[in-house]
Amino acid sequence: MAKMTKSQLLSVLSEATNLSKKEVSNFLDAMTNVAYKEVKKGNEFVIPGFGKLIKIKRAARMGRNPATGETIKIPAKTVVKFRVAKAAKDAVL
Repeated sequence: MAKMTKSQLLSVLSEATNLSKKEVSNFLDAMTNVAYKEVKKGNEFVIPGFGKLIKIKRAARMGRNPATGETIKIPAKTVVKFRVAKAAKDAVL
């Protein structure tokens, strides 16, 4: 089963909302930009019933090089995570 492309997503949303593909595309781009700005500031970006993007700090830890088996230190870093809402889990599962 192939994944849905952006073009296919725009077509489906355009038909469902009676908006043009251009309007749907502008909305998705604007929502994406708002999400990035909010998460970058350290806030959460929530889409009710779907999930939320959050920025977290991952601590430094020890890991293993799979090729050599050598123990290496993995530095701390900041990552973005998506947490799926319970309503989305219930709808899909």
